[in-house]
Amino acid sequence: MISLDAGVVTDFDDDYDELAVTTDGPPLPEGRYLDRELSWLAFNNRVLELAEDPSLPVLERANFLAIFASNLDEFFMVRVAGLKRRILTDLAVPTNVGRRPTDVLEDISVKAHELQARHSAAWRNLVSPALADEGIRIVAYSELDEADRENLREIFSQQIFPVLMPLAVDPAHPFPYISGLSLNLSVRVRNSKTGKEEFARLKVPQVLNRFIRVDQRESVNELRFIPLEDLIANHLGDLFPGMEVVEHHVFRVTRNEDVEVEEDETENLLQALEKELLRRRFGPPIRLEITDDMDAVTLELLVRELDITEQEVYRLPWPLDLGGLFDLTRIPRPDLKYPKHVPTTSVALLPPEPNAKPDIFKAISRGDILLHHPYESFATSVQAFLEQAAADPHVLAIKQTLYRTSGDSPIVEALIDAAEAGKQVLALVEIKARFDEQANISWARKLEKAGVHVVYGLVGLKTHCKLALVIRQEKGRLKSYSHIGTGNYNPKTSRIYEDLGLLTADDQVGKDLTRLFNELSGYAIEKKFKRLLVAPLHLRKGLLKRIADEAENARKGLPSGIRIKLNSIVDEAIIDGLYRASQAGVPIDIWVRGICSLKPGQEGLSETIRVRSILGRYLEHSRIFSFHNNGDPQVFIGSADMMHRNLDRRVEALVRLVDPDHLREIDGLFELAMSDAVTSWALDEAGDWIRSVVDAEGVHLIDLQDELMQQISRRKRPGTTR
Repeated sequence: MISLDAGVVTDFDDDYDELAVTTDGPPLPEGRYLDRELSWLAFNNRVLELAEDPSLPVLERANFLAIFASNLDEFFMVRVAGLKRRILTDLAVPTNVGRRPTDVLEDISVKAHELQARHSAAWRNLVSPALADEGIRIVAYSELDEADRENLREIFSQQIFPVLMPLAVDPAHPFPYISGLSLNLSVRVRNSKTGKEEFARLKVPQVLNRFIRVDQRESVNELRFIPLEDLIANHLGDLFPGMEVVEHHVFRVTRNEDVEVEEDETENLLQALEKELLRRRFGPPIRLEITDDMDAVTLELLVRELDITEQEVYRLPWPLDLGGLFDLTRIPRPDLKYPKHVPTTSVALLPPEPNAKPDIFKAISRGDILLHHPYESFATSVQAFLEQAAADPHVLAIKQTLYRTSGDSPIVEALIDAAEAGKQVLALVEIKARFDEQANISWARKLEKAGVHVVYGLVGLKTHCKLALVIRQEKGRLKSYSHIGTGNYNPKTSRIYEDLGLLTADDQVGKDLTRLFNELSGYAIEKKFKRLLVAPLHLRKGLLKRIADEAENARKGLPSGIRIKLNSIVDEAIIDGLYRASQAGVPIDIWVRGICSLKPGQEGLSETIRVRSILGRYLEHSRIFSFHNNGDPQVFIGSADMMHRNLDRRVEALVRLVDPDHLREIDGLFELAMSDAVTSWALDEAGDWIRSVVDAEGVHLIDLQDELMQQISRRKRPGTTR
């Protein structure tokens, strides 16, 4: 379900630009937007509800607890940090609901404290006991007998003690730098000879496993683990020989890790970004998590040295940092996880004969192919497309955008292979992709060394669109093969992110992508695209025009309808357009994973708007924009959410689907997602998310992702009946 890289799934750019509110038509009421920060916290609350759900496999529930923690970490590092920066720099720009950042921070603090307490309780009272029932226990050192302790002492001495680095705090040793998100032990010791007390900080090494097996001889069905920090805390005498340990407590600091690069003030973007990444490590603290047994003396020291306010202190039960629960998901207990699902190869990519060798280009030439990951394999579709292009002697050029990719990316290797084979290869690498900056810099340099033409997009804009263009020579002419997707070219996340992609040999799409790549890599200014909507110049305008057309059709008594699926919707102009369409009577369905600033069901404003959210084993990541258009549907898929950053400060691209089968497939997706028979969350008129899990008879509702797995796995090879 929810992102990888430890589960982060967020939309965290600083989006408090001047509000893009439409002025067409009569004025709309004040207070018509939900606060985006609180809406994001409501999203993470939905993640927490999955962890609390006893019907889910227990290791998946532990995974959702870890995802919640990881999400909240990034929320503080970016969004809370951004609000604090505005306050410190006296930027009085209001939030999307017109409130001061200081007021929003207070609300965030109240809600975040509540959620973190509930998160801890979910672990302590629900998930931990459920794991114990299945033979997996997280134990405290105090629960162990002498034999267990002797075994762990050997592990500590041989594998942990040599890595530890206690740091004293005294006139000769200033208070040490506390790295962001690291677990730490605060230790107060007393000199047995002088009676003087000293303070030391001990970092829990992040290179070691968070949970240590108590007994390596136990079977996989009966496992006990002890948190690493608890094992260290009970061997502090080895680290401070001759001293009496008076107090020890666990704490954790979250820092501002936002990155800002002023591109117009530097000639070398890579060097500027690398300097900014170094600065990120030393951002100011914005949250201090402590165990609830921490004494007042230690807390006062930490608050003073870290310059933390009381509002930023979070007292929590042991253990801190439940993001460490990701480690438990590696336990080989498939009976405690979602049933394994193996993606199928898209039937459109299968050769007509069962034993024939697949040919991606021939398959695409037969007609547009709509891919749906992870139900359909990324490896046998998008990855195979680029690998075949790299090896094909008839391919002359490959052009591709890279926003996030995996550490051992076969996509990047395919581009390198193509360049080394003498093909023209262009890679547009977005080195400002948040928290992937360093990895993308490394990829960019590796690609350049292989002879790939690497560019970094347009100054002041992130390139977020997901595009690949292959130019192939066929029968004396050049033919374009294109891929436009909703997700990154990342084989790892493609297995847990739900995304759509279009493979097409359509000549017009090829021309559109050629113009767009020329604009991104050169100085061309191309404003006309036939099957694409491109941000920042035309995407918002294009969508607003289609929304207005639906409203006009409704006023004329013609059929109308709007269906949108996305990760977040915040943009005021888009929301106001949808409000006005609703006032005209247009039925509107919004399927959103995360932030939603739109208020549905408001009398006289949004009575025809329904909002649903679906979370599950896969992270819903695709973006779809569907307009009834009086019976001639206009349906787009692509990379853009409805946020200021996507519409104003990013290069985004949507492609229009034209195949009638694809239009029916998209329509079926919405029918399923908005059905009362499917488990989901509904946003009500009060701004609350209400989860539906069972029907009136108490029968569990359909899981949309399970249903799609079954539907897609039943698809047959063209021309076959079984």
